[in-house]
Amino acid sequence: MKRVLLLLADGFEAVEASVFTDVFGWNEIEGNGETELVTAGLREELKCTWNFRVKPEMLLQDVKVEDFDALAIGGGFEQAGYFKDAFSKEFQDIIQQFHQQKKIIGAICIAALALGKSGILKGKKATTYSYPGNTRKQELQQFGAEVVQAPFIEEGNIITCASPSVGFDVSFLMLEKLTSRKNVEKVRGLMGFS
Repeated sequence: MKRVLLLLADGFEAVEASVFTDVFGWNEIEGNGETELVTAGLREELKCTWNFRVKPEMLLQDVKVEDFDALAIGGGFEQAGYFKDAFSKEFQDIIQQFHQQKKIIGAICIAALALGKSGILKGKKATTYSYPGNTRKQELQQFGAEVVQAPFIEEGNIITCASPSVGFDVSFLMLEKLTSRKNVEKVRGLMGFS
């Protein structure tokens, strides 16, 4: 059984978490059944960007990195307080531990900035939110990342992407790395993706 930790920050965007819950949920029921996704956060209840409320299965303080094979992080909105959690020492420590153990890490949209702050993107290709006129790519570059204009980037064990619209691609790629291409094609087909 491969276990994925879905790390949730207060102010996360629900759709950016749901790509992971849905893909890995479908895999549990309709795919090879060899993955489990567990949600974790800093508090017992988290508020999404658009006020949807979620109760994570675990508190971050109880997470043991050795119990997991991959880390998934959705982005969110600064105005909703996303960076308060995402840039916290607790989040940064977990990200660093997953990276030190060379485990798969997938980050959607501005979650790449949490990876950047942790130091794991120094000298590595990465991408983040890229809507014209925003400063997220410059912020990622300030963390030492080599920012690339692409929908998503895979650099070693790290996957980053440029927007919520590419979230499913990141989730399917993570599922493929944890299971197989054949299994992912089956899950994609059942979910209606071509």
